Amino acid sequence: MSLVKNISEKTTASEDNSSAYSSSDASIKQSKWKNFKDSFKPAESNQVENLEDRTDLEMANAETSKGDLHRELKGKHIQMIAIGGSIGTGLFIGSGTALRTGGPASLLIAWGLVGTMVFCVIHALGELCVAYPVNGAFSTYATRFVCRSWGFAVGWNYAMMWLVVFPLELVAAAMCIKYWDSTINPVAWVGIFYVGLLAINIFGVKGYGETEFVLTIIKIIAIVGFIILGIVLICGGGPTHDFIGNRYFKSPGAFANGFEGVATVFITASYSLAGSEMVGLASAEVKNPAKELPKAVRQVFWRLFLFYFLSLMVIGLLVPYDSPDLLGASSDSSTSPFVIAIKKGGIKILPSIFNAAILISILSVGNAAVYGCSRTIQSLGAQGLAPKWVGYVDRKGRPLGGLAISAVFGLLCFLSAYEDQGLVFGWLLSVCGLATIFSWFNISLCHVRFRMALKAQGRSTDELVFTSIGGVYASIYSMLFLVVVLVLVFIYSLFPPGSNGKANATNFFQNYLGVIFVIIFYVGHKLITRNWKFYIKLKDIDLNTGKRDTNLNEEVTEEVDTSTQSKTILSYFSS
Repeated sequence: MSLVKNISEKTTASEDNSSAYSSSDASIKQSKWKNFKDSFKPAESNQVENLEDRTDLEMANAETSKGDLHRELKGKHIQMIAIGGSIGTGLFIGSGTALRTGGPASLLIAWGLVGTMVFCVIHALGELCVAYPVNGAFSTYATRFVCRSWGFAVGWNYAMMWLVVFPLELVAAAMCIKYWDSTINPVAWVGIFYVGLLAINIFGVKGYGETEFVLTIIKIIAIVGFIILGIVLICGGGPTHDFIGNRYFKSPGAFANGFEGVATVFITASYSLAGSEMVGLASAEVKNPAKELPKAVRQVFWRLFLFYFLSLMVIGLLVPYDSPDLLGASSDSSTSPFVIAIKKGGIKILPSIFNAAILISILSVGNAAVYGCSRTIQSLGAQGLAPKWVGYVDRKGRPLGGLAISAVFGLLCFLSAYEDQGLVFGWLLSVCGLATIFSWFNISLCHVRFRMALKAQGRSTDELVFTSIGGVYASIYSMLFLVVVLVLVFIYSLFPPGSNGKANATNFFQNYLGVIFVIIFYVGHKLITRNWKFYIKLKDIDLNTGKRDTNLNEEVTEEVDTSTQSKTILSYFSS
């Protein structure tokens, strides 16, 4: 009887424990679900005080300086974004068109000179971002240092560029898959890439950072490996044992179309370096911008020299500009001069591997497009230059309004099923085709205005943690250079090479429509707001809101705290 009683008691206890565990599991699941739902609620940021006493400009500066976006990017993330942010289809595929129209010497001249300009622009951006690591970076600086209408025009033009680039890169990625298998409908791959890239960005800035970190490492390995392989092939060490040397610089020659060819390559080189400014957008989400951003900015020189100049030099030596494989150069990875060079070397497996590297680069640009667009649009909403809801940031630091707009425009990728997709995307891209040029010009202009405001208000650069290596003169050089590029784009869009002096209206609008839209944005904002001040007076520029006076002492303090904690733990165990 007692045995039955004991068994009964144990069973009852087991049931009680089981019910306790099940209720505990239920509460954990309920808690996780609640946390998930709560994560989409508005960010609990510091409220801006004295709303009624502030002007629209002061409110814009204050709103973009709040810490709604989480600082979750580490040093490794920001450095990889700086190193590989612009490596994509412009280098891997666009360089083929540039080689065909300009010749190998044009590649080195154009990318070399454009590289000096980008170097100056990124250093100017680094100075501004270390001082003011605010949401939206250069679009916010346009509002702060120039005027609200200029901020509206530059910001929306840049956001529109990424809105179009996102579906365009998805289609390019699907076309890249055709290198291996052309039987599967591209729409299927487009859908997979669309969902995947949006999912990465839904995880927050850390998801974007980790993805870019991995993808950039792969891109770096591919380019460094190609340079080493290229040197071997040039010296006759490939399967064909053909010593190439500088053969193609002699015949067919170093230049394809004289000055016209060099001028058009300048335009391609400028487009290929688009994305270099992404390090500025990420500044608002870096843990310690005073320490990490200067490191990232200093990586720009090595990226320009190693990944662009050296790789293009190898391309010019390995592939003649009259190669029949380049004649159809477009968005097809099979026309990439990198793939062509490997094929000509007689290596059968590597072209397929490098095609995979091109695919990864395309997806990386698509990932950057979602990130760049969402952050720019969120900043425009915070500045009052867009509907308020697009500036919405949740508790996880995700700009849901900007992500939603990116997702909606990304659906254009399914136009890949349309037979005239190239024509549609061509006109869409023409609307914002010069967005990068205007963004770079704006960065240099804001840097000049910032330095002038410092001087006008009796302050100096001694209070800055990081300064541009070339100072104001480097930014002035960049602005003049970009004006020359815009003039060249105008001339060769209206009179393209080979047109024999005949104007081509279609070609002109497809390449220069972006300028017209920037003017429409700027003038339209002036008309709506009826604010006819074309610039903010230097003495009235706000140099305080959002400025971070912290320096490397932040990191030193963290290290001291860590050291103190370690000593405390050791003393505890020793006692």
